[in-house]
Amino acid sequence: MLNLATLLEHSAREFPGREAVVADAVRLTYAQVDRTANQVANALIALGVAPGDRVALSCPNVPEFPIVYYGILKTGAGVLPLNMLLTEREVAYHLRDSAARAYVCFEGTAELPTGKVGRAAFDATPGCEHFVLITDDLRDTRPGTLARLIDNQPDTFDTSMTQESDTAVVLYTSGTTGKPKGAELTHSNLVLNALIPGRLFGHHPHDVHLVALPLFHTYGQTVQLNAGFAAGATLVLQRRFDADQALALMEQEGVTFFAGVPTMFWELLACRAAEQLDLTMITRTLRMCLSAGAALPRSISEQFKHRFGVPLLEGYGMTELSPIALWHPVDQEYRPGSVGLPVWGVEVKVVTETGVEAGVDEPGELHVRGHNVMKGYFNRPGATADVLGADGWFRTGDIGRRDTDGYHYLIDRKNDVIIRGGYNVYPRELEEILLTHPEVSLAAVVGVPHERNGQEVHAFVIRKPGSQISEDELIAWCRQNMAAYKYPRIITFRGTLPMTASGKILKRELAPAPL
Repeated sequence: MLNLATLLEHSAREFPGREAVVADAVRLTYAQVDRTANQVANALIALGVAPGDRVALSCPNVPEFPIVYYGILKTGAGVLPLNMLLTEREVAYHLRDSAARAYVCFEGTAELPTGKVGRAAFDATPGCEHFVLITDDLRDTRPGTLARLIDNQPDTFDTSMTQESDTAVVLYTSGTTGKPKGAELTHSNLVLNALIPGRLFGHHPHDVHLVALPLFHTYGQTVQLNAGFAAGATLVLQRRFDADQALALMEQEGVTFFAGVPTMFWELLACRAAEQLDLTMITRTLRMCLSAGAALPRSISEQFKHRFGVPLLEGYGMTELSPIALWHPVDQEYRPGSVGLPVWGVEVKVVTETGVEAGVDEPGELHVRGHNVMKGYFNRPGATADVLGADGWFRTGDIGRRDTDGYHYLIDRKNDVIIRGGYNVYPRELEEILLTHPEVSLAAVVGVPHERNGQEVHAFVIRKPGSQISEDELIAWCRQNMAAYKYPRIITFRGTLPMTASGKILKRELAPAPL
């Protein structure tokens, strides 16, 4: 029997007085986080949440994220972390599709009113029974707030001893086609994946993580939250990545560990503080930097190592893999351009289009098998069977190759997924939304190279007869109906789109040739 919340509970026993979470003026010890998570668990049980239910969570990198996350897990329910940038339409879809029993939502800001969006989505989802608002004021005990919910709740709780195969977290991803699907990750998936970084990057008596990756995303959630709590690390939370602030926090807090996407490292190198700041204090403590989420340009890797004195260790994973599958171990040769070796307990093979295993340096689709492979897509057995065989091999849809020493390299995306600033953007989802606009007849979305974001979202649109809608007007509409990281920044109107004889749009003729 196993529960992901034991990662917190063990460290609370081993290091009760150690700071677990630092965020602005708030500094909470492991004992404090665990006790408050127990109060959340008691409150959820009082609302009727039971093992096997799902509780949605919209929350930025603030102390309440780990508190509510582990509180939900303690009850035996599954956590449904939602992207903070989702629109009302998108949140409502996730609540409905997952059959969420309750929804805990951060109030947000004037610029990003998550609470208003979340409340409207909740109101449009009759099956979701409870809405709880997280506010910045921890003393805010108005009805409906988290502080009110846990007020006077006991700070002890008998954690549900879930089975290893029970669902711990449901993370939504569009995968290859259609609307977003919920990847069910088990307690075993996530506990074992959280223990991988210790094997890869060495154990440290007290790591201090700078957490700028959003905790609602699989990368930050496993590599920093769960792995950090498993090791008794201190997590310094940054609500939204800012390079100048990140460097200041690295110096002030003695940061030893930082994980990011390539654009974050690009910004760290480009910001003024990096030019003017004495980096001695940072380089004295910083021991490990990780990059994933998109291809890391070699120039950024080399510049970062020169400036900060530590290599950027690149890896590969995806939501359905909990997410780690390949990474560069710290004690083995680093090969720029490679995403490393298969991690402990995980097999990776390269398979050609004919279904046979590829030879050395021969391209093919990456297939993965091991403890990290998801249970399946929630309530979608057909979609699960499309990617996960009875033999346990998961078909990633990514094209790569393997060298003579077993190091793997990504070549291209088999599917049309766009990687914008480390976030996956799924063209078909955007195309379906575009087609709901009364003046859009047809749309095709592709990724185009972008210096800072890696890729930018470009929509090719055929207008309905008589329509005079402009590029700016349609972009503004997309901004209202799609998450901020998804909507197209470029729209090109065309009279026709290239198609096959069967009517399939030839996206390769729209997308620019690889650089």
